[in-house]
Amino acid sequence: MIRALGDWRGEVLARLRALILEAVPQVREEIKWRKPSNPAGVPVWSCGGILCTGETYKDKVKFTFMKGAALPDPAGLFNASLGGNARRAIDIKADDSLDESAFKALIREAARLNG
Repeated sequence: MIRALGDWRGEVLARLRALILEAVPQVREEIKWRKPSNPAGVPVWSCGGILCTGETYKDKVKFTFMKGAALPDPAGLFNASLGGNARRAIDIKADDSLDESAFKALIREAARLNG
């Protein structure tokens, strides 16, 4: 699915996938929610429960953390879905940069929270 994108979105998704695997080596990765409008489905990373999902849109890649509202985010990575009681997301556009060590810290903290 990641390779099939063949553009900057695939590169972002592949890089963050690698960071997730570095941060939590025991993470389980799968594709969920395949449907006619999204036959490739959505990559989902779990460890004691869902940590995050990675969705691609025309203009962004969105990483949604299921328990994001409960995670400390000192680097301010969360920039979307900020109004909900549980989830938080990081929207990454083509020219955006991301603090990779802060992203890995969020992943590790999400795994700890799922405990």
